[in-house]
Amino acid sequence: MSAYEEAVLEMKNIDSLLSQGYDIAHVYENLSGMFVELKKDEERENVQLLTADARKYLSIKLREQAADN
Repeated sequence: MSAYEEAVLEMKNIDSLLSQGYDIAHVYENLSGMFVELKKDEERENVQLLTADARKYLSIKLREQAADN
């Protein structure tokens, strides 16, 4: 899979969870990538982002979420 295809899949995964009503709750990064915890009521989902484009995309979504609150 190309880097572009991988980034698109990671961004679609983020969009899918956000459209289901999940909010970004916690983000942390280490040498293995960026880890994002999303929550919806008592439900939690964890996503690992490996591509730089998906990480940038997440930062945009995080700013949008902050502006909405």
